[in-house]
Amino acid sequence: MRRKFSHRIYRSQSPRHRHFSSQALISMLIPTMLVLLVATSFVWLHVFASKAAQAQVNMNCTLIVPDHPLTAQGLATPYLLTATDPDQGPCKETNAKQAAFVQAAVVNPTTGFIAVYDPLVIDQGTQPATNPATGAPLNLVVPAIPAGSVVGIWFGFNGNTLTLQRANGEATLQQNHCVSGIPGSPFTQFSYCNAVKFFQAANTAIGAGILVPPALGIAKDGLVCPTIRDFAVVDQDQSDNVTTTYLQTANRQLAQNTAANAAALQNTQTQVNGSDNRLLDVALDGALGCTPWMAPDLANPGQTATALPLNELQAAAHQAPPVAVVPALDPMVTVAEDNTVVPKLKKLNRYRVGVDQPVVQSLRGANTKDYCLNLQQVAPPRLQIDAALTGQGQTPDPAVGNTLFTFLAQRFVNTFTGPLGANLNCMNMFHLQPRVATQQNGNGVAISAIITTNGVEQCFNSHGIASPMSLCHGNSYGNGDGNGNCNSDGNGNGDGNCNSDGNGDGNCNGENSNCNGGN
Repeated sequence: MRRKFSHRIYRSQSPRHRHFSSQALISMLIPTMLVLLVATSFVWLHVFASKAAQAQVNMNCTLIVPDHPLTAQGLATPYLLTATDPDQGPCKETNAKQAAFVQAAVVNPTTGFIAVYDPLVIDQGTQPATNPATGAPLNLVVPAIPAGSVVGIWFGFNGNTLTLQRANGEATLQQNHCVSGIPGSPFTQFSYCNAVKFFQAANTAIGAGILVPPALGIAKDGLVCPTIRDFAVVDQDQSDNVTTTYLQTANRQLAQNTAANAAALQNTQTQVNGSDNRLLDVALDGALGCTPWMAPDLANPGQTATALPLNELQAAAHQAPPVAVVPALDPMVTVAEDNTVVPKLKKLNRYRVGVDQPVVQSLRGANTKDYCLNLQQVAPPRLQIDAALTGQGQTPDPAVGNTLFTFLAQRFVNTFTGPLGANLNCMNMFHLQPRVATQQNGNGVAISAIITTNGVEQCFNSHGIASPMSLCHGNSYGNGDGNGNCNSDGNGNGDGNCNSDGNGDGNCNGENSNCNGGN
């Protein structure tokens, strides 16, 4: 808020009054002017600071969990998004960088019934979207939950850290078994409520043969369709975030993504959670001709939906070895101590049980080097085999790669070479070569890739078509964090390994490698 300051006006005195000397007048004015100068500076500094806070997006938000979240009425009550620290700026669900997402699933262990329901998130102090024809609010659908069913809830976030907060009930989070990490160290983007009991009930039904996860099927490439635990799919923090989407209106209101709401609203956009689960269910399955496991959508009668728990249950049932499960140095399960990334067994196991993965008795049972070795052995060959298929796919993030193929290639490079605490840094931690190198344009967007299989390098353009090595000349192993990334303009620094076809001046000189080459 801008502060107001009153200015005193000094008028000349009447001839009957004593005249001040100019020196006396100056001595009176100087302190006043100094006060005004300081006050004005304070106001402008406050204004500039406020504008700077508005320009910088607050990446840490809080989600207010309604009372009785595992009940039908609780699921049909909007979650409320607000800033964890308001001084860092507001949090808006309509801002894709700050959007939070909630996904629930229902399973009945005695009948095998399983279904999905996606609760809505809106900004605190707002209401869901209204029907433009009637002006009536588009209230959330109250799901029909069969008696004896168990409900689990998972959370995703497009920012940095999402904090769960109770609405009214003193023990809402504890009573509903909500977990966001360990004290003082959150998972960051991911949380869950009652997931352990949900998976126990689902696995009981699977064990009894009354709930059967569907077979994976065969992809267009002739290989088995991937799962969320496939080393061709995972990144540095696998099994995170959800497949929930919301409808956003032109006036920035939100609604559940249902057929009824889509018909009532016009000119809507879809708000999505950037997640491993959505990457698999939508982008990869679409490109490879695979079909994700879908269950009835309790918010959208007659329709089915994908979900994080369905992906995990199917992977647990059908993923062939090697099976990817959360490793000890996954950024979401480590803590920062004295500027060092430290793995924590308790945090690791708390994350794993939330996605139906086995706990371990020691960190050795979640060896990150083994994880990196499997990544190195599995991911590059599948990326090469599927290049022409994924090269036709739309990129999930235009800032990373210009097609699905280049996005996947850059995502792998980031995971393998990026710094510990944000990625796995397999290359420097365990002296492993990633076998994938990307070429980036001037905006840092991957536009081609070199993939090495059986000791042979092959260049692929952005559409996944095998191309002359000259196209990829100047590529390096790295991702722009000092690990040898080179842009398409030929300039880059790092400690990685540079690849060229020998027909250019691609020089790799240790600590400060320069990779120069044409596109």
